[in-house]
Amino acid sequence: MKPPDPASPQIALISPPWPLYTRPSIQLGVLKAYIRSHFPEVEVKAYHVYLNLAESIGYELYHSISERTWLAETVYGALLYPERSAGMVRLFHSEAAGNRLLRRTDFARLVAQVQAATEQWLSATDWKPLRLVGVTSVLCQLTASLYFMRRLKQHRPDLTIVAGGAAFNSESGAAALALFPEIDAVVCGEGERPLSHLVQHHVMQGQGLQEIPASDGILLRGAPQLRPTGSAFCQLASLEQLPVPDFTDYFETLSGFDSAMRFFPTLPVEFSRGCWWQRETVAGEGRGCEFCNLNLQWRGYRAKSAGQAVSEVDQLTRRHRLLSVAVMDNVLPKDSTVDLLHGLAGLNRDLSIFAEIRATTPLGELKLMRMAGMRTVQVGIEALSSRLLRKLRKGTRVIQNLEIMKHCEALGIANLANLIAHFPASDEEDVAETLKTMDFVGPFRPPTFVSFWLGLGSPAWRHPEMLGLRKVFNHPHWARIFPQRVFHQLPLMVQSYRGGCGRQRRLWQPVRDRLRSWAKTYEELHRGAVAEPILGYSDGGDFMIIRERRLRGDTASHRLEGSSRQIYLFCNHQRSLRRIIANFPSIPADKIASFLQMMSSQKLMFSENNCFLSLAVPIRMPE
Repeated sequence: MKPPDPASPQIALISPPWPLYTRPSIQLGVLKAYIRSHFPEVEVKAYHVYLNLAESIGYELYHSISERTWLAETVYGALLYPERSAGMVRLFHSEAAGNRLLRRTDFARLVAQVQAATEQWLSATDWKPLRLVGVTSVLCQLTASLYFMRRLKQHRPDLTIVAGGAAFNSESGAAALALFPEIDAVVCGEGERPLSHLVQHHVMQGQGLQEIPASDGILLRGAPQLRPTGSAFCQLASLEQLPVPDFTDYFETLSGFDSAMRFFPTLPVEFSRGCWWQRETVAGEGRGCEFCNLNLQWRGYRAKSAGQAVSEVDQLTRRHRLLSVAVMDNVLPKDSTVDLLHGLAGLNRDLSIFAEIRATTPLGELKLMRMAGMRTVQVGIEALSSRLLRKLRKGTRVIQNLEIMKHCEALGIANLANLIAHFPASDEEDVAETLKTMDFVGPFRPPTFVSFWLGLGSPAWRHPEMLGLRKVFNHPHWARIFPQRVFHQLPLMVQSYRGGCGRQRRLWQPVRDRLRSWAKTYEELHRGAVAEPILGYSDGGDFMIIRERRLRGDTASHRLEGSSRQIYLFCNHQRSLRRIIANFPSIPADKIASFLQMMSSQKLMFSENNCFLSLAVPIRMPE
């Protein structure tokens, strides 16, 4: 593509702090490439400002702040509303209590440091040629995006400023326009077509905001008709229309840093939009995880072809000479996964890929993932209680969660799963089942304990009465950041509710304590040069030996001979008792049942509803 003429119309796209600094913004990369492909005469500058800030305040400090919503939102919140900083100081230190680095951080000094770095960047950037600036805001970016938009408007009062991203959706877009005069337009939902509409009419044809034809997905200040939709009408019909993301600006910024501050980033890629598990049924009822609000900007599910997805990974890794890739999808495509993985493996490149997957992913696909270069995944585990999984509408059972945890362990794939606690509808039985399951899962990588939070637009938020919630509202922490007028009128992504919060914290404390112990034991047993699994087996052909490693160097060993070995290996995948009996007709059913019960009592197998799963992983994974 020819570079634009210096006299060409110019627009800018900004991603403010606090995304992960180690990878470019997928939103900016995709939008820049799309606008340039449709308007080659327009120069598009993409500013990954979070990278500049991370370099300025130090990567470790930046990363610690970016991990927690309230830590991130208080910093620029104090710049937006300095008169309210006392409340934000208390919130910051409350949230920072568990972090060694942040406990010692002087909040006022940090805010001053962030302000100086931000102002230096704003002053060093030439805003005069620009006709439009788009600012994206997702989780942890709201106060930063508002501060950048305010300062940009002060620099250039005539500059058209467009807000977009998940924080500015159809629920909050109109309120944001009313509350923040620096915002001229809001893109609600998918950005490519609405932004192109603004570029066509406002940038190219010079029409004022009031003159721009109404379009789905765009809210305009002063327009005679506001059409706040994130509907399919403003979406791309197919992701095949998307060009390869353009991350040039991110890498140019990184190359300008001192050599000691340079690093090898991770390349974000996008194979699909939406979630094939979260969809509407024929009756019009929603299906999907009860807690999820990740897909508010999309209607339906769309995926790129396996060929297009593989080609993009090929082009990006070659262009930027990198091998680390993060798939930004909510979940890998369902129908094209096998072709996609074969294609990635066929690149013959030592890729290191991260992706989110469902717990129903079969072992065959996991093996393909490992072959393709997926070193890390986030499996949608969420719970170790089938009763709770039904309430969460995960569509899975505990035995499926344990099976994929086991297979990830065997394949050397790090599973960075979460365990959701404090879900409003959870009760004593859910916790009891969770604790019982935890007796069996010690050999596998522990999930992260995550407190349930109510997301704006999630099924739980839309139907709070189904969970026994008496009232939903913006999280009270927002009241420490925003003035009352904003707090009460602007729907914010992190919500709260009335209904048993204290009870839930008390209920889940034993699980939190047990998880800490599990994580400590797992870490200690994987320390040092020992590469064997905690619970593994070696196969001798007509016998097998199972070894269970324990703390202080203790090891428990078990030998299974003949049919016992065969049954144990048959249950490498979950098997029903009926199927086990049918597969071994020469063995009396009562003897099979007795063996399975013995294995379960020794925590070498897990059983659920007369289904059984062997827990030991092969020390040498078979092909």
